[in-house]
Amino acid sequence: MSRIAVLKGGWSVEREVSLVSGRECAKALRTLGHDVVEVDVTRDLAALAAALDPRPDVVFNALHGKGGEDGTIQGVLEFLRIPYTHSGVVASAIAMHKPSAKAVFAAAGLPLAASKVVTRADLASGDLMPRPFVVKPVDEGSSVGVRIVRQGDNRWAEEARNWKFGEAAMVEAYVPGREITVAVMGERALGALEIRPVNREMYDYDSKYAPGGSDHLMPAPIHPTAYDAALKIGLSAHRALCCRGVSRSDLRYDDTGGEPGRMVLLELNTQPGMTPTSLVPDIARHVGIDFLSLVGWMVEHASCDT
Repeated sequence: MSRIAVLKGGWSVEREVSLVSGRECAKALRTLGHDVVEVDVTRDLAALAAALDPRPDVVFNALHGKGGEDGTIQGVLEFLRIPYTHSGVVASAIAMHKPSAKAVFAAAGLPLAASKVVTRADLASGDLMPRPFVVKPVDEGSSVGVRIVRQGDNRWAEEARNWKFGEAAMVEAYVPGREITVAVMGERALGALEIRPVNREMYDYDSKYAPGGSDHLMPAPIHPTAYDAALKIGLSAHRALCCRGVSRSDLRYDDTGGEPGRMVLLELNTQPGMTPTSLVPDIARHVGIDFLSLVGWMVEHASCDT
């Protein structure tokens, strides 16, 4: 039996999701026989240090978004020399910052959509690439702030002038087709799943976390060549960022010209959700890894970078 601290909550816009991930993982760890303490993380570093005293054997990091997924909490745990789940400081920081991650992926030769980083003033000045295009915050997760701008969309001009996700944004060419996600566990790509949002044009925050918000098709019903390509891209992205533990890569599969189509990597999530509607547990379950085994494996492979 190990003493495990599950970090959850945090102060990002993904706080509520993190609370659910943390609750589910803590429940699984108790079922596995561990001594578990749940810690609702705030910006109070002294309170976090107190919550980690006595020192746990492992920290299970169930935080999502800024502060918990971007290298910040990982740096604290490195300083305290406590092994923790998921990726380390550098991989976490790069993956959370979309332009930096895309630069690494490009250097690794992975297929990407054309994109540019722009200022708030640039956004307000007019369209920066032909429609349709996608606008994203540079450092948010769970599709927060993601916007598809299509032909005839007259609302975008006002939204662009009132952009509220920082001083910069990423503008990216829209890739038509289907939503595909790949789970990687250590050095193994577990599988590729297709996501079909229900009554929405994109896989947004509500589609991810609301019950019935999307249908998960596992394995993804796509051409075998495309399926293999998705697995290869997901594993290559994981390796390119030097991730550890579990990661999830999000892709678009453009099959509008027939199959096999082209696979495009959008981003990588170093701390995928572990809620009842999350994708990685679905993928793992399909290859015979139940939720308890998945959570147990994460704890067994917890580490410090240095």
